[in-house]
Amino acid sequence: MTNQASSVARLIAGLLVWLALPLVCPAADVVEFISGAKAEGTVTAIRKADKEFDFEVKVGTRTLVRTYSFAKVHAVTMNGKRFTLTPKSGRPAAAGATNVRSREQIMQAIEQAGRTPPAWFEATALDYPQTLDLSWPLKPPDKGWNNRKNIGQYLWDVVYPNPGRWRSGVRLMHHEMTLHRDQPELLKRDMETLAMMYFQLFQDYPRAAFWLLQANVGKGQRNSVPLGECYWRMGNRQMGLDMVSSNRLPLQAIKLLGDMGETDRAVRLADSFAKLQQPHEALLLAGDALRSAGRTSQAIAYYQNVLDAGNARNKEYSARYRGRAQDSINALRLANQADVAKVADGSYRATSVGYNGALEVEVNVANGRMTAVRVTQHREKQFYAALTDTPAQLIKKQSVQGIDATSRATITSQAIVNAAAKALAKGAR
Repeated sequence: MTNQASSVARLIAGLLVWLALPLVCPAADVVEFISGAKAEGTVTAIRKADKEFDFEVKVGTRTLVRTYSFAKVHAVTMNGKRFTLTPKSGRPAAAGATNVRSREQIMQAIEQAGRTPPAWFEATALDYPQTLDLSWPLKPPDKGWNNRKNIGQYLWDVVYPNPGRWRSGVRLMHHEMTLHRDQPELLKRDMETLAMMYFQLFQDYPRAAFWLLQANVGKGQRNSVPLGECYWRMGNRQMGLDMVSSNRLPLQAIKLLGDMGETDRAVRLADSFAKLQQPHEALLLAGDALRSAGRTSQAIAYYQNVLDAGNARNKEYSARYRGRAQDSINALRLANQADVAKVADGSYRATSVGYNGALEVEVNVANGRMTAVRVTQHREKQFYAALTDTPAQLIKKQSVQGIDATSRATITSQAIVNAAAKALAKGAR
C-alpha cells in the first residue's frame, strides 16, 4: 500500500470510529468543500468502499440529505475533530484562475464517474405514480397540465421541489432510458434530463457531463452551457470557455461568463439580449456579473435599468423582476452596514423577493462573524441546491459580496444574499 493510500485509509477509519461514538454535545458537524464553501449539519453515514458520505442539514422545517464524494470535500469536522479528505491543491479553478486539471484528467474523471451509478442508486426504489405515461412522447397528446401522467410535469411539480424525491427521480430517468434504448430522439431527451438532474440537484458535475456527452451535446446546442460549467467546476477553465465560444449562446451563458470572471463578455451578451428579447432577465444577470466582480456602481445602473424597463410578460413577472432588482440595489447600498465585522452579536432576520414570493433568512452573528445562516421561510419550488449552498458560501466568505449564485436557481440564491444583507444591516453598530 502506498503512503497516500495508507493515509486515506487511516482517515476513513478515523471517520468511521468517530461516527460510531455517541454524541456528547449538540455541536454540528462541519463539511469544508473543495470549492471553499462550508456547511453545518450531521454526517449520518459513511461508505468506505465508495469513498462518499451522507450529510443531513436542516432548512427551515425541512431536513435535506445530500451525498458527497470524498473528492469534493476538503475536510470534515466531527465531534470537534477535523479530518482532511482532499488537499486544497485539487480544488476547482476559481474565476480567472489557470487550469488545475488537464483535459485528459477531466475526461478520465467523467468516464470513471459516469460508468457507475451513485452508491445510493441500488438502494433507491423505483417509485413513481402508476398513472404516469412511461412512453413520455416528445409531444404529449394532452394539451392540459397533468403531473400524474406527464413525466416532465411530474418532475417539475413533484420531484424537483422535494429533495426526498430527488434520488427516486434519478432512478426513474435511468428506467426511462432502458425503455427508450431503441428510440434515439427519446433517448437523447432522457439523457439530457438525467444530466440536468445530476447537475442541478446534486451538483454531481462528472456524471452530469457524462450524460450530456452521451447525448452528443456540443457547442451552440441546448445544454452546452451546463456542460461548459461542468468542465470549469471540475477544474479546467479553458474547456469551460470553449463551450461558450459559439456565436449562438443562450441567456444562461451570461451567468457562466460572469462566474468565470469574463465580466465584460457577460455584459456584452446581456446587452444583446436586452435589445432583442428578455430584457429584464438579461439586465438582472448583467447586474449580477458586475456585482460579483465588485463593480458596484455599474451593477446598480443595470439593476436600475430593470426598474426603468417596460412591463414583462405579465404583472407577476414584472413584480418579480423589479422586486429583485430593487432588493439588489438596496443590498449593495447597505454593503457598509452589512459588514459582519461591524454587526453586534445577535440573531437578525429579513426578507427579500424570491421567485415565488418572499423569502426569509436568519443570520446569527457572534464575535464579528456569521456563525449560521438559515432560510427560515420560503415559497420557492425550483430551488435545487440554493437553500444549502448559498448559506454555506455566506459562512465561508463572511460577506454578502462575491457569492456565486447556484446554477438554475439564480433568483433564489440572490434573494438569500439580499435578505442576509438586510438582516446584517439591522445589527450594524
